[in-house]
Amino acid sequence: MTEYYDWAGGREALLRCGPAQGPVAVLALPLFEEANRTRTFAVGLMRRLVDRGVASALPDLPGQNESVVPTEQAMLAGWRAAFAAAAMAAGRGRTVHGVAFRGGALVDHDAALASRWQLAPANGDALVRELFRIAQAAGEPLGIDLDAYSDEGGPVTIAGNRIARPLLRDLAAADCVRDGAVRVVRLETDPAVADRKLSGTPLWRQSEPGDDPALADALADDIAGWIARCAS
Repeated sequence: MTEYYDWAGGREALLRCGPAQGPVAVLALPLFEEANRTRTFAVGLMRRLVDRGVASALPDLPGQNESVVPTEQAMLAGWRAAFAAAAMAAGRGRTVHGVAFRGGALVDHDAALASRWQLAPANGDALVRELFRIAQAAGEPLGIDLDAYSDEGGPVTIAGNRIARPLLRDLAAADCVRDGAVRVVRLETDPAVADRKLSGTPLWRQSEPGDDPALADALADDIAGWIARCAS
């Protein structure tokens, strides 16, 4: 069911799924093109959480998916404010947990969450360096000094996304929440530290949107188990 939530910058869509009582998992998709590649997978994960008694919500963030905000107007502070508002709207007095994929773990900082569950979280510096490599490979190197906040040039285009320079600078300095109730899950091919590693396909790196039902089942079990442990 698609609803809407209000934040200081306007109104965005909120896809809701699951029972009317109990905990709610609010999803934060990866950023930019990675979001398009993983949305189908995320919706399938939400349906699996229903079978495990967990409601879920997937908000559009400003400048992403069906948002009417132009992509080049998206800012990290706006994403964080919008996600916090979406979490409050999704909770309606219920316990809310964050479920973040990749760069989505950079946007949940301001939300009132009982816990955070992160899949392959990446800090902002790594994501921005990857965007620069994509631009370089496309023959369109970006002439941006990330330390020069006086650079007020216009948006840059990377893989079809127009991105504001201030957003790239803010992302480069951003990191995931690491304190409190945080669980990190990664794929077995990822050498970084994690609480658990699973076999599966890194869908965010595929050329087209895809799915991995076996991974979705394993993640749904892990998320439901984590939420239950946080409640005990």
